Amino acid sequence: MNKPIMAKATAVWLVDNTTLSFRQIGDFCELHELEVQGIADGDVAVGVKGFDPVANNQLTAEEIEKAEKTPSYRLKLKFNAAAVGEEKRRGPRYTPLSKRQDRPASILWLVKFHPELSDAQISKLIGTTKPTIGAIRERTHWNIQNIQPIDPVALGLCKQSELDAAVQKAAAKKAADGEVMTDEERRKLVSTEQSLGQEDEPKMPSNISGLESFTLSGTDDEEPRDTRDVRDADSFFNLPEGEDDDEDDDR
Repeated sequence: MNKPIMAKATAVWLVDNTTLSFRQIGDFCELHELEVQGIADGDVAVGVKGFDPVANNQLTAEEIEKAEKTPSYRLKLKFNAAAVGEEKRRGPRYTPLSKRQDRPASILWLVKFHPELSDAQISKLIGTTKPTIGAIRERTHWNIQNIQPIDPVALGLCKQSELDAAVQKAAAKKAADGEVMTDEERRKLVSTEQSLGQEDEPKMPSNISGLESFTLSGTDDEEPRDTRDVRDADSFFNLPEGEDDDEDDDR
């Protein structure tokens, strides 16, 4: 616990009921010194009721008195034995209601394209439960016929860096267990930054490649055909020298 609960209300109480400096109150409540001065001037926290830190077991009267006598002294929160050993709650991450319907599509995408990920990793990435993951893996989910795989990063259920880290961790575990990875699995392990820096893969030539410069010519049994570039329309109107004179003589 780094700061008192209801820090701004606590600062209001300390301004009104003690002679502590603005810096001391700001350091204790994690507020800027000018913000504390604004509270004293009535410009900040207007209408906020003061919160007594002594009555609420966050400070002792002796600690306040000691700080008032020594302007350089920094207030310390009262030790709370009940808070010792408290840990952050573990479990699936919270997913907003508007995105919960997208989780099955993301699970299917991860199961299909990253089979090396464990159920625990998928659960941590997109905030779902292991029974749901198992149902989609085994294709026993009630709506499996209508679920289309969608990248969870595109849906905003996790960050690309988080997905890359999970995949790298799964690969390291697989290598430690002595399992051989396929070329397709190795390709998936490339991070986003690395993949963006790679050159484009060579593409197969199309079945019409080179036809744009192709010109027709006659066979042995046929009269030779015009081999001029058909893309040059002006060539049909600019006849070779001598052809115009022949046409005039015929007339």
